[in-house]
Amino acid sequence: MTTTIARETQTRTAATRTAPVTGIVVGASRVVISFLFGFHGLQGFGFFGGIDGQGGGVPFGSFPGWWGSVLELVGAVLLFAGLGSRAAAILLSGVMAYAYFTVHAPMGLLPLQNMGEPAAVYAWIFLLFAAIGPGRFAVDNLIKRRR
Repeated sequence: MTTTIARETQTRTAATRTAPVTGIVVGASRVVISFLFGFHGLQGFGFFGGIDGQGGGVPFGSFPGWWGSVLELVGAVLLFAGLGSRAAAILLSGVMAYAYFTVHAPMGLLPLQNMGEPAAVYAWIFLLFAAIGPGRFAVDNLIKRRR
């Protein structure tokens, strides 16, 4: 019985020591990943080479391209700020899963074969942020503290 208590105490102590660092790393990762993903959304509107490398964007109002770009950009901004971050992350995870299965998967089984690796990786990263939260530096944390 004494051994069990000692292990639990050691585990809690280790978790307490790493908690501030974990929050900072998760928050910094959220900021960097959402910043990079925002450029992906802007490509749909013709920025940064556009969707064809020549500055072309998706036609206004077209589904799923234009709406996907809107969701990507708005979701990236919300996730970057940490505002509604869990909801934004689950939405972005779904957008990337949809993109993977409708655009990439028909071209081949594996992400390396169908050029869908970025979509698959983003889907799983956003799902991770939805599960663990925004980390530090998030507007959600400021709102929570004020309540």
